[in-house]
Amino acid sequence: MYRISAANSRWAYELHSLAGMFLSKDEFCIDVREGADFLPEPDIFVPGDLDKNGQKRLLYDFLSEKTGKTLDWGLLTGVRPSKLYRELSDSLGGKEAAENLLKSEYLVSHDRIGLLREVYETQQAAKFPQDDGAVGVYIGIPFCPTRCLYCSFTSNRISRAAASAYMEALLKEICAVKEIMRERGLYAQSVYIGGGTPTSLCDEDFKLLLSAVSKSFIEERTCEFTVEAGRPDTISAEKLRIIKAFGADRISINPQTMKAETLKLIGREHSPEQIEQAFALAGECGIETVNADLIAGLPGEDLGDFTASLDAIIALGPSNITVHTLAVKKASRLIEKDRDFALKNAGAVRDMLDYAADTLHSAGYKAYYMYRQKHMAGNFENVGYCKDGRASVYNIRIMEEDQTILALGAGGISKIFYPSENRLERVPNVSNYELYIERIDEMIERKRVII
Repeated sequence: MYRISAANSRWAYELHSLAGMFLSKDEFCIDVREGADFLPEPDIFVPGDLDKNGQKRLLYDFLSEKTGKTLDWGLLTGVRPSKLYRELSDSLGGKEAAENLLKSEYLVSHDRIGLLREVYETQQAAKFPQDDGAVGVYIGIPFCPTRCLYCSFTSNRISRAAASAYMEALLKEICAVKEIMRERGLYAQSVYIGGGTPTSLCDEDFKLLLSAVSKSFIEERTCEFTVEAGRPDTISAEKLRIIKAFGADRISINPQTMKAETLKLIGREHSPEQIEQAFALAGECGIETVNADLIAGLPGEDLGDFTASLDAIIALGPSNITVHTLAVKKASRLIEKDRDFALKNAGAVRDMLDYAADTLHSAGYKAYYMYRQKHMAGNFENVGYCKDGRASVYNIRIMEEDQTILALGAGGISKIFYPSENRLERVPNVSNYELYIERIDEMIERKRVII
């Protein structure tokens, strides 16, 4: 047990997060107090007169020496390092100055700086229009066929009655937000229907949803319309026909792995063959852009399993592939089985991510957005790769936090962007879908006040 004392630290949360990247919760304690009443004889004392990076650097050096570990992201504990890279490049006059600071001040590794540079350059090349009236619109469907072992999202096992009641409330919010946007002179640059699994809705409700979204938000200036199909066992020719009929041009088919045993272990009731069938159906229906998700570090998988899955997914021909690092969140079932799972699997995950980057680059994909989460294996990152011309404006904007995102549905968190202040104000909807239904008028009023 490492005993850490910190004086008057405004950054206690960051210190806890940093220590947790080196050690399990049972291996350290941090005592933050006013004055001189600290833990007796701590292993390290963090003085209060240091700034945030000074405190973190002191703790980093101590833990690195004691454990023999270094962190690829250095002192960075935030979820959006690519946003920091962009802001530093703008403020310091270029990429080279930003990279020098990230290396010297934040201790970010050469490989991760290279990833940030690639993301930045791919985003710059995409050149989506910047328009003061443009916003992103997110619509959340909090239902799935089953709940995955690692899932921490707002998701419930679907029933027809629950979904129908939810749809009634959601359609009311869609109608209200359409009017608010019209009154404020806003339009949807991008629309993203996520979840959960939107395609877990029955055909009737799914058609009702797509029709309402298309009529309310899709117009000539809208750049993209995405629907997360997600689970291959919810994808049918009829669902894809509905998606195509109402103008959606991007979908996600999310295998996570192509190993049948792992699919069963993590609670996904579909087979690798159904994944292949879903891709074939999407091609037959003429869906222009398909994203596929893959997770590095799933329970029971080694490097060979991961490489086989990635190679199989590339062979299916998606224009976008997102490689996620497994995050073991508090709300997931996996953490109940092994709360130190992420910490123990850092080495294997590093090898998987290295293979993914090399293989995807060779196959013509470029990294175009990335983000980090708490409790990720090895404290690495999630990276979205795309073929030329297939970058998603919604994914870029939500991760770079440089545009207002209006989020509808249970668990949606709208982010109102104030460019002159480079500031976001969050406007949450309640997460529980039953409370969302009961309080739908309040959810609408929250948006009416702040937008």
